[in-house]
Amino acid sequence: MAVFVALGAFLMTLAGGWTAQRVTDRRHLVLGLAGGLMLGVVGLDLLPEALRAAGREVFGVPAALLLFVAGFLVAHLVERTLAARQASHGAEETNGRAPEVGLTAAAAMVGHSFMDGVAIGAAFQVGGGMGTAVALAVIAHDFADGFNTYTITSLYGNARRKAIAMLVADAAAPVAGAASTAFLSIPQGLLGGYLGFFGGVLLYLAAAEILPEAHHEHPAPATLLCTVAGAAFIWLVVGLAA
Repeated sequence: MAVFVALGAFLMTLAGGWTAQRVTDRRHLVLGLAGGLMLGVVGLDLLPEALRAAGREVFGVPAALLLFVAGFLVAHLVERTLAARQASHGAEETNGRAPEVGLTAAAAMVGHSFMDGVAIGAAFQVGGGMGTAVALAVIAHDFADGFNTYTITSLYGNARRKAIAMLVADAAAPVAGAASTAFLSIPQGLLGGYLGFFGGVLLYLAAAEILPEAHHEHPAPATLLCTVAGAAFIWLVVGLAA
């Protein structure tokens, strides 16, 4: 049952990626919306769940928040390291960005989607009602995941085929995650730590890369409205799933 339900997440992820690639003439609006979606996912979905799952504190600070900060710093370090290496070797740059960063971020999205599938499978092990509620939440926000996966990969100068490949991997990940729950169970603490770390990575990409790029050439009110709309959409999804 869990794998069947996860197929809905597969389709929604593809729909999000398809939307992202079809509106290239409004790239600034796409990026503005992607930034808002990422901000909403981090602040309204990932962090609350991470804090609930991780639980314990380390030297007076919740472990999930420490890993959140670590994720932000690691994303910054990786981007600066790759960019410096690219410049030192005289490699061709795309808007000053290293394509490897986009692929790394997209791979993290795939990992997150896999965990979404695990969450669906685990919830169905608890009960049908719980499984349905979690599945609806995952399916609703997987549109944003597909949208962001394609946008992040292509923003860093990767070829369209690579962006599509990462999108397909992201779409298939929830199905694989749901199937894996027949063989394993992930401790709550470990899951919470992962969500916190991933949230830090996403926030860095949204605040340091996606949103500045969205407003660089088109500082229009419509771009800002798309960002607000993206965050509001995630709030709506979280509220309906509660």
